[in-house]
Amino acid sequence: MTAAPRWPDVDPGELAPVVVIAGGFLTTPRWYRALAAALRERGAADVVVAPVDPPDWVLAAVRGLGPIATRVGRALLDAGARSAAHPASRGAPVLVVGHSAGGIVGRVLTSPAPLDGRRLGASGRIGALVTLGTPHVVGERARWGRRIAESGVRFANRHVPGAFFAPTTAYLSVASSAIVGRDAGDGGARFIRRLYEDVRPAPGEPLVAGDGVVPVGSALLPGARHLVLPGATHGPGGSAWYGAEGQVDAWWPVALDLWRGALRARRARLAGGPANRGGAA
Repeated sequence: MTAAPRWPDVDPGELAPVVVIAGGFLTTPRWYRALAAALRERGAADVVVAPVDPPDWVLAAVRGLGPIATRVGRALLDAGARSAAHPASRGAPVLVVGHSAGGIVGRVLTSPAPLDGRRLGASGRIGALVTLGTPHVVGERARWGRRIAESGVRFANRHVPGAFFAPTTAYLSVASSAIVGRDAGDGGARFIRRLYEDVRPAPGEPLVAGDGVVPVGSALLPGARHLVLPGATHGPGGSAWYGAEGQVDAWWPVALDLWRGALRARRARLAGGPANRGGAA
């Protein structure tokens, strides 16, 4: 029996990705079940939700992101095995969807430099990294949870700044302008403005838009494809968060196109075309 062709021998338009979902600060995997189902319905070959729970994030406040990176890394290995076994993926690099701080972990995993002695270097396994409301810029004087994010962002910006492995790894940053914080106005608007200031100081800007937690200016990774949704909220949960039905339809087709574009760039490299600094295919 002739073996089925592997992904470099198949047109990327005919392939479907296995997806890894990396959840945000203090979330639990069950909160992403609906998003996982929505992605399967929209053509993902399979979906793996990284097993990170609130106690893991609490521990990260003391020990750093290393243990969380290990957990998400194991989910990445699981997804890679599923991709190799799935006829729609044929071993293609996976697509990582990182919500909030989960997007920072996704970036950290691609680093060629170790984190707290942990070997990372997962860029070859990741065909695309999609970040949903991820704070790629975090103020140094942020509160507890954001201090964890700030340490991860500092590490990522040192070792894998911006869309570091493009074009063989695609990057999509999804932000929202749904909720505006104001210096003047009712108490709710001023509170949102202070939340945004915690993430990304914006002195002199009386109005700052964001998703209710992360302002637009923080959620857009330099060099990535940028998508600003007008009505998404940070979540997870609710009818308008990034993983809700209507919002997924806004960013998933873009993510899929970018993933396939990255596979084409890898095929060109394997065929002897221009190389970049990305990991092995």
